[in-house]
Formats: sequence, C-alpha cells, structure tokens
Amino acid sequence: MFVSIVVDLGNEDSEKIVQNLLFRYGFKQIQKNVFESLSINENNLSRLKLDLDRSTDFYDSIRLYQFPINGTLAITSLTEKRWRRNVLKEKNLGGTNA
Repeated sequence: MFVSIVVDLGNEDSEKIVQNLLFRYGFKQIQKNVFESLSINENNLSRLKLDLDRSTDFYDSIRLYQFPINGTLAITSLTEKRWRRNVLKEKNLGGTNA
C-alpha cells in the first residue's frame, strides 16, 4: 500500500518526535513535512496512528493519503486531536467510453 503523510506541527519537539516515528516505521522524507512509504501494512499503519496521536497535541495536524484501499483513495486527517477519514471513490458517470 502507498501512504503519504503531510504534517503541520506546532513546535520543534513535536516535529522531532513525529519525524523519528515516521523514520522508524520506514517512511522516507520526500520534502519538508512530507513523508512516503510503499511498504507499510495495515497493522503497522494502525500502530503508527496510535503513536502519532500520543505524540501530538491539539494544535498539530497530520494528513495521511492511502492508496489503494479497496480500489479507492482514503484521506485520513488528525486535527484538534480527532481522526477523520474520507474515502474517495470513482464515480460511474455512465455513457460510452470512447
């Protein structure tokens, strides 16, 4: 599964802790505050979310982009210490394929 994580953290301590967590789970830093992994599985991702939740505060935000999740794109965000998940599905518009 491909997972990309974008972080917006309120202080340097949170940045160091979260960055170390992501490296420990096998993520690579692509840009400042952007990390990616091609090899994380669902169990490790669930544990990572718990670790991220413990390591952040109310003012930090994190967004995870996961593909594929049953053939869809899932966007999970942590804002104000609350996880929210949106699943984007391809809409079948009907008609013919040219």
